[in-house]
Amino acid sequence: MTTRQLPPAPPALPAPTTDAHTHLASTARYSGLAVADSLAAARAVGVTRVVDVGTDVASSAETVALAGQHPEVVSCVAIHPNDAARLGDGLEAELTALSSLAGSSSRIRGIGETGLDYFRTREAEGIARQKHSFAAHIALAKRHGLALVIHDRDAHDDILDVLDAEGVPDKVMMHCFSGDAGFARRCLDRGFWLSFPGTVTFKPNEPLREALDLTPSDRLLVETDAPYLTPMPLRGKPNAPYLLPHTIRFVAERRGADLAQVCEQVAANATALFGEWGSERHPDPLRHPDEGRDLTAGRADG
Repeated sequence: MTTRQLPPAPPALPAPTTDAHTHLASTARYSGLAVADSLAAARAVGVTRVVDVGTDVASSAETVALAGQHPEVVSCVAIHPNDAARLGDGLEAELTALSSLAGSSSRIRGIGETGLDYFRTREAEGIARQKHSFAAHIALAKRHGLALVIHDRDAHDDILDVLDAEGVPDKVMMHCFSGDAGFARRCLDRGFWLSFPGTVTFKPNEPLREALDLTPSDRLLVETDAPYLTPMPLRGKPNAPYLLPHTIRFVAERRGADLAQVCEQVAANATALFGEWGSERHPDPLRHPDEGRDLTAGRADG
């Protein structure tokens, strides 16, 4: 796979902070930047912790392995809704494997990204599989007392309908929040954390910025979703955790807030959602069972 030219590093942040949602292995495969180098580049600009997120059982196992090897990483495991739709009769076996994985390590802190995606999956059968998978993930998050990390694309109402029907877990993060202020209020009323990616910097996305405006400081997260959704002024280039400062600076300026305080609050919110990172290492990290597979193929966002 051809590697892409990564942008230069931004100025370092004045206080350490956390990338609340990223895909380290996909970023490495997409850009050619090794995971250890990616984490070092992030630390150099003040992004000292990351949440590494799986999209199927194989990539989820890889996040667990990386979290075992790198104390600045914690893991989230899941079957992405579009993958759930494509699995057909194989979905149940994948959900069973995910259930076994979810209890395998203290470095797993979230179930996700799960949810609904009506942009790529539009047929009724695929949507039904997504909803079934989403409900299973909700149950898994409750069973293990883990955060639920939600992917929501063009499915706002149905996301809340499924959550309300299944029962909302104690900790819910709306990854890559994409709604307006009205939808943000509905999520915040349910106690969710809202995580804003680089898209909040895009000029047409004023409704998203209005959602940012009303998000309380203690419910605010910022993410890269790398290697996707690179913020301005680098839109169109590969993303990576070390580029989070572009988005968090934008967020602080938009909110008229002190940048160091925003960095510290975002880090505190990530701890409230995912627990302490700590320095412990899982004694027997899982190995990725499908080493070398390109997880970015056919995907334009996380």
